[in-house]
Formats: sequence, structure tokens, C-alpha cells
Amino acid sequence: MKKSGLFWVAITSLLLLTVVIMVTMNFPFNWVFYVTVLGQVSIIFMVYRVLTDDYQTSKTFEDFYEDNPIGNRPN
Repeated sequence: MKKSGLFWVAITSLLLLTVVIMVTMNFPFNWVFYVTVLGQVSIIFMVYRVLTDDYQTSKTFEDFYEDNPIGNRPN
């Protein structure tokens, strides 16, 4: 089963949030160091997966923003 790009974004975010919590709780340096290195590798992998994800959308630049379409703008 292929994981979407957003799955890897969520995993990377949770991993780096774990680093912040570990630093705040004064975990041993070696734990923080290894999780930080793992987080950096995860960021590189996440960027690769997001950029190569087969994501299709029907939106174009004419659609502008979903919450403020161009047709609703005052002149």
C-alpha cells in the first residue's frame, strides 16, 4: 500500500515534535542527537515523497483561493 505525501508530513512533524519534547524534558544528549539525525533524514525523505507524489487536482489559477474565489471579489 502506497502512503500519500501527507502521511510522511505527519510522521516527520510528530518526530520533530518529539525532539522538542525530549529537549524540554532534559533527555540524555545521545537520545536527542539520534532522534534529531533521524528527523533530518525524515525531512529529506518527506520532501522527496511529497515532490514525487502522484497528486492530481482539478483546480487552476483561475480558481484563486477556495475560501475567496475571484468571482466574489469587489471591483
